[in-house]
Amino acid sequence: MLDELRGICMALPEVTERPSHGAPTWFVRDRRTFVTLWEHGHHDNQFPHLWCAAPPGAQQELIAADPERFFRPPYVGHRGWLGVRLDGDVDWAEIAELCQDAYETVSRPKKSVSNKP
Repeated sequence: MLDELRGICMALPEVTERPSHGAPTWFVRDRRTFVTLWEHGHHDNQFPHLWCAAPPGAQQELIAADPERFFRPPYVGHRGWLGVRLDGDVDWAEIAELCQDAYETVSRPKKSVSNKP
């Protein structure tokens, strides 16, 4: 599981990996987290899963479509992040798409607010 996810994340540009809160975590430009793997569960979710950044609206859409597989993770769920169960048969092609979306979500430049009239 770790090797598969590592291969997906590390194939993206400017990605680094290091532990964060005891879990393998992937960062864009060594700063912004986009995926964390909880291979042995975390808090109330005692099953293998990952947390990933998600584009606006994706969290609600995916949870509504498949609440047995997708969930709102603690700590980061309020910011739109997605929890994805990794027990059972894992569709690694879908996981790769979710990781790509997460990468794009955190790597795009933030919009600046102009004070010009």
